[in-house]
Amino acid sequence: MTVYDMTQSAQVQDIMHYESKIWEVADLLISAGIKQSDFPAYMMPFFALVMVEGRMINTIKRVENDYGITAKDDLEAFKALYDAEECGYNEYIVLQDKTLGAICKNDNTFEQDFSVYLKAFDDVLKQLLGIDREKTDQKFLNMDGIVAELRKKNILLEVASAWAQIDLAPYDNSAITTLEEHIKRRWADISASTAGEQYTPEDIIELIARIVALKVNKPKDQLLHGYDPTCGGANLLYGVSDRLKQQGYKHIKTYGCELNDALYALAAIEARFRDMSTIKCGNTLTTVPFADMEDSFDFIVANPPYGTKWKGYEKEVKNDRLGQFPAGYPEIKDGQLLFMQHILWQLADSGIAVEVHNGSTLFSGDAGSGESNIRKYIFDKDWVEAIIQMPQQEFFNTGIYTYLWIMNKNKPQERKGKVALIDGSNDWAPEKPSKGDKRRRMLSEHMDKIVEALSSFEPSDICKIFDNEYFYYNKQSLTLTEISDDGRYVGETICADSNSFEIQNPTAVSVGEIRYDKLQELSSEEIKSIAKLVKEAKQDLSISIETEKDGIYAFNPDLCTILHTKEDGTIMDLGCGTFVFKASTGKKSSNHKVTIAPCTTGDYEIIPHHKDATANRKEINDFMKKYVFKPYILGNNTVGVEINFNKEFYVPEKLEKVEDILGEIKVLDTENKIVEL
Repeated sequence: MTVYDMTQSAQVQDIMHYESKIWEVADLLISAGIKQSDFPAYMMPFFALVMVEGRMINTIKRVENDYGITAKDDLEAFKALYDAEECGYNEYIVLQDKTLGAICKNDNTFEQDFSVYLKAFDDVLKQLLGIDREKTDQKFLNMDGIVAELRKKNILLEVASAWAQIDLAPYDNSAITTLEEHIKRRWADISASTAGEQYTPEDIIELIARIVALKVNKPKDQLLHGYDPTCGGANLLYGVSDRLKQQGYKHIKTYGCELNDALYALAAIEARFRDMSTIKCGNTLTTVPFADMEDSFDFIVANPPYGTKWKGYEKEVKNDRLGQFPAGYPEIKDGQLLFMQHILWQLADSGIAVEVHNGSTLFSGDAGSGESNIRKYIFDKDWVEAIIQMPQQEFFNTGIYTYLWIMNKNKPQERKGKVALIDGSNDWAPEKPSKGDKRRRMLSEHMDKIVEALSSFEPSDICKIFDNEYFYYNKQSLTLTEISDDGRYVGETICADSNSFEIQNPTAVSVGEIRYDKLQELSSEEIKSIAKLVKEAKQDLSISIETEKDGIYAFNPDLCTILHTKEDGTIMDLGCGTFVFKASTGKKSSNHKVTIAPCTTGDYEIIPHHKDATANRKEINDFMKKYVFKPYILGNNTVGVEINFNKEFYVPEKLEKVEDILGEIKVLDTENKIVEL
């Protein structure tokens, strides 16, 4: 199909007068007792219907203008030329010039004519619209079901007539997409039916398009392949594609996949009126709809759902035979980093990807976790060129910060091993009027600043450049030996040559105010009970062990030390330690053992990372010498990756001047005195 622009840019703005008209339909739905949360289900099929009709009328006019022939002049020739456009077919519209508006004018024949009108669409459009479907077929836009409900409520003719007043024929693809963006945004405000779904605002689409145009690595006369793996109604995909064409890119093939039936149908219908566009329905991560593509994608854009669990398809994802997820899997509660891996797997070696994420992908998960390992894999590959922080309150259903990840598999030489953090959070203007949670928008000058920062790749007030290595860190595990107040521990006094010291012939034990005599005559279960009591007491209670010939060993909680009082009355400070009780497992109960062992705790330290292994080991050792004062044994070391964006752009809150505070106090005092009087 050839692209034919029917409008000038001024008309693109003019199309927005239909937004309020569409929402007059809402009054009819409310009057019939339909809940606001159900509006999308009732409105999407009719919007698609008038969109399709408008596109068909547009195509009819195009054929007539381009070839100078009408259906009345030569039916067969006209139909052949129309069919060549591959944009869908409806005999009522194409050959008989009977539109929805004409059908609605005669209320006596409306029901019959409307039924024939719907059934006159070609099989593909009927499937997407949900017309004449079998019970086992997917509903998609469920036109049959919605028509039946409206008929029951006696408002079918009124609703159809209201939609028939909306004439989209004079407008091009871009203009209709603009209107659709606003309508679907309103739907998103009313019914956020899918957890974590975010409709991408028009200003963010514009920014993403500018970034893609800046970074795409192909001449403008060559074919580009673009992809959105979570395309929704394809507003982001087509919005970027349209803007690239305005930049002079002549040939763009677009591909998208969407799981939601209704949104897929909208995108697939739109695809029929665009050159070289393919939309598929399904779960991108499990079906991998374009795995067999001969060419990888030159650009990928995506706004995957935030914080959405992937438990329902965990088995399919982990049965990854294609190698989509080489870095592993994030926590089941959030699948954003699964989509990131899929995108990078589908991206051409010279491709650019721009993904919208919330903040969790920057820092969630400790070193060694799935999230950290995925970030490390991507940074190891040196695929992250920049991360851009967007303003709060930019999206319709949430006020959170969002981030654009700029992924580039073919960084320029001077950018290799480096990442730019760009802070666009302060570049916004008020959204007037506000639209749900969207109270801010980026203007052209704000986008210019961000694109310039990405283009120049130089430090500025909104841009900081870091080596990849800056975001790596060591999580060094260690075992700490506790020490007494004066720095002593049993490991250097009586346990120096072994891990423990056995107390010979223990006769009694006291834990706090509880005393146990004839220790060796106690049962194994009683010894286990004492061991549990001592363990739970930690270092809060005094504990003493009496012996037959070696005096008393006692833990003093005030001094955090074990004191050995010998038979002759001399006292030796053994340092910090703990008593360990081991019950006999043999027939004789007299084999119970009580030992003294160093008191240890597991811990870890977060230490800067160095890419050179020798230098990294030195970094760890130097850190331990400087900051760890207790005896320790190093354990496993795990390397993590985390991007603490806010730390890098933190601006301390300006403190109020003392004189201003005193002034405020004086005013309050005066007000209090007046109240008292």
